[in-house]
Amino acid sequence: MAADVRYYDIRCVRGEVTLVDIDNGVIESAGTSFFDKAVIRVLGPKGWGFLTRDHVDIDSKREVDALVAAAARLAAVTADEIDLADAPRGVLSVPPLAEDPRDVDLEEKTRLLAGIEEAARVDGVANTRARYTEGIDAVRYLDSNGNEYSYEAVRSGFSVLAIASRNGVMQMGSERDHITTGFNLRGKQDLGRKAGEVAVSLLDAKLPKGGPRRAVLDPELAGVFTHEAVGHASEGDLVREGASVLGGKIGEAIGCPGLVIVDDPTLHEFGFMPVDAEGVAVERTEIIRDGILRSYIHNRETLAAVGNGVAGHARAEHGAPPIVRMSNTFIENGDAAYDEIISECRDGILLIGSRGGQVDPGRGVFQFNAEYGYLIEGGEMTDMVRDVSLSGEILSTLHNIALIGNDRKMSPGYCGKGGQSVPVSDGAPHLLLEHATIGGRGE
Repeated sequence: MAADVRYYDIRCVRGEVTLVDIDNGVIESAGTSFFDKAVIRVLGPKGWGFLTRDHVDIDSKREVDALVAAAARLAAVTADEIDLADAPRGVLSVPPLAEDPRDVDLEEKTRLLAGIEEAARVDGVANTRARYTEGIDAVRYLDSNGNEYSYEAVRSGFSVLAIASRNGVMQMGSERDHITTGFNLRGKQDLGRKAGEVAVSLLDAKLPKGGPRRAVLDPELAGVFTHEAVGHASEGDLVREGASVLGGKIGEAIGCPGLVIVDDPTLHEFGFMPVDAEGVAVERTEIIRDGILRSYIHNRETLAAVGNGVAGHARAEHGAPPIVRMSNTFIENGDAAYDEIISECRDGILLIGSRGGQVDPGRGVFQFNAEYGYLIEGGEMTDMVRDVSLSGEILSTLHNIALIGNDRKMSPGYCGKGGQSVPVSDGAPHLLLEHATIGGRGE
C-alpha cells in the first residue's frame, strides 16, 4: 500500500431488481433489471477519495491496485481531517428463505399482486394501485486491513393503495408488507381489502378539533416518531455537524422513566444487516435506556470524531459511499395493556398509521400526519376522524409519554438520506402521550 494511502476498502454489489406496477387493474410495468456496481474508498493523508465503477473484478489484484491508485489521486486533493475508529469485525448469518422469490416466475408474481389490487376495489373505491418490489443483492467486500466478507440478501415486498371518492371528497387507505425471509405475495388479499375499507370509511369520518389533549399513538405512528424524531437525531454525522437536538446530551434524562429506544441491525426485520457497509460487525445499540440518552449511532469516521456510541451503522445504496444510517429502530415494550392505555386516556384521541410529515432534528421539532384516528371519550373509542396530525418538540414529547404498551409491532419501509434510499423498519408499542398537540380542521 502506498505511503500516502492510510486505508482503502472496496464494496461490490451485484444483483437484480424486479418491479411490478398495477394501476386500476392495468399492468403498467413488469420486469427485472440487473446491476453490478462497486465503490472504492481511499483515505489519503487527510480526506477520502471515492470511485464508482461497474463490473469490477474484485479477485483481480491488478484491477484493485489500479482502482485504489486512481482513488488515492482524488484523496490527495481533499483537505478534510478524518480519522477512523477501531471497530470489531464479523458477519452474521442471513436468515433462511421460506420461499425463494427467484423460484416464482414473473407471471405468477403479477397474478398474485393483481389479486391484492383487486381486493382493494371494494364498493366506493374509485382508484387502486399496487406495486411489488424484489431485490437480490450479492455483496462482496475487502479492505486494506485484510478483512473480506460476502453474503446474499433477498428482500421482497408490496404496497397497495386505494382512493375512495364521493361528492368531490377523496380519501386514501394503504397497506404494505416487506420482508427479508422470502416471497410474500401469497394470501395477502386481506391487506388489499383493508386498504379499500379504510378509504371508504374515511369518507364518513369527522374532522377533529385541533389543540392540546391526551393522545394514544398506534405502533406504526409511534414507530415513525421514533425513527424520524429520535433515530435521525442520534446519527453521528448530524451530531458532529451540530444539526441534532441530542448533541451534548449523553447521560441526560431526555425521556420518561422506563423508555428504551434501540437501533438493532441484527433483527431479521426489513432493516436487517449481516454486517455494515464498512465491514464492521453489527450489534444492538441502545440509544435511550430508562429515559437517559446512552449512545449515538455511528460509522467509523463519526465514532472517532464524536464518540459516545459504537460503529456498525454504516449503510450504502448500490454504487454509493456508506453513510450513517438506521436499520431497525424501535421503542421497547413496556408493561401497559392496550385496554389500560385507552381507558387511562379517558378523553383524547387515538392516532393510527402515518401519511408522512416532517422533522427538524437540529431544532428538535416535528409534525406527522396520521392516516386516521378515533376520538376517545370516557375511556372508550367513539367516532372515526380524518385529516389529523401530531406536532411538537422531540424532547418534551419523550418526557410526556405516560404509558408504554406491551404490544410492539414493526413496520417496514425505505429511508432516504443524502440521496440514498435503504430498507429499514421501525416500531413501538401503543403509547399514551400527555399534552400532545393535535392538528385538525373541525369546529
